[in-house]
Amino acid sequence: MRNVPGKSLGLVALFLALGAIIGGIIGEIIAGFPLGGVTPFLVKTYPVFDLAPATVNLYVVKFVVGLSFHPNLISLLGMVGAYFLVRRFS
Repeated sequence: MRNVPGKSLGLVALFLALGAIIGGIIGEIIAGFPLGGVTPFLVKTYPVFDLAPATVNLYVVKFVVGLSFHPNLISLLGMVGAYFLVRRFS
């Protein structure tokens, strides 16, 4: 990922994450609407990576940590839009 000139990498990563989250929410909202047969293509998730949950049992506290990334097309478009917003306005 090329850094945006004059912007911190953390700000760009924050905008990309927010764009993906907002795009994913919009994708879930439009999943219920018939858009001429294109809806399943827009909201189908594509698994990029999936780390199985790891469990740490300390007998008093139990931690379970896992991570997965399954974007849909709308969330990827949200990331692209967020990238252009961070280039334009910050």
